[in-house]
Amino acid sequence: MTLKAAVIPVTPLAQNCTLLWCAETLEGVVIDPGNEVDTILDAVRQTGVTVVAVLLTHGHFDHVGGAMDVAEATGAPIKGPHADDEFLTTRVHESGAKYGLDGGRDITGNAWLNDGDTVPFGNETLTVIHTPGHTPGHVVFYNAAAKVAQVGDVLFKGSIGRTDFPRGDLDTLTHSITRRLWPLGGDVTFIPGHGPTGTFAEERATNPFVGDAALGA
Repeated sequence: MTLKAAVIPVTPLAQNCTLLWCAETLEGVVIDPGNEVDTILDAVRQTGVTVVAVLLTHGHFDHVGGAMDVAEATGAPIKGPHADDEFLTTRVHESGAKYGLDGGRDITGNAWLNDGDTVPFGNETLTVIHTPGHTPGHVVFYNAAAKVAQVGDVLFKGSIGRTDFPRGDLDTLTHSITRRLWPLGGDVTFIPGHGPTGTFAEERATNPFVGDAALGA
């Protein structure tokens, strides 16, 4: 397997910034650089990775606040999330301030992603899966060869993303998980936006919100 991953917790909300790279070429991507940019760039330097894209799962400030700085430091373009999250990515600093935190910088110049888009780096490719519900423009990044998905705030080990934020919707989120993620296979390992990794099989067996028993599947 040539796909390598490092999870870098950042911000007071312990958000999982993820560095994914191809071990053969050392090209990689940074997913959801929420803030604490020096910590993220240190991890990049330690691995020797050349960052070719900064990827965003959704527009909440703890996931995107450092994106502009990481992009400027690495020369990599910002890609994502889906355009339906523009109402969030253009108000990053303001959103952080509401929680008394440094939200980081508003996003400009990013390329929006759509369902089915792909992001190549080295000999690896991520497929974009549009998964609204937590936010309307949320996307997941999936590597089929390694059976790994960075799912942002859609799914957590034993839980799911909040839907009480603006334009969140529980039914939509449940549909995204059960119709877009579960079909990828139970052996997929997911990296959530917060907390430990897990597998889809474990969540289908035990998750009290979207597990098979909870949904009567």
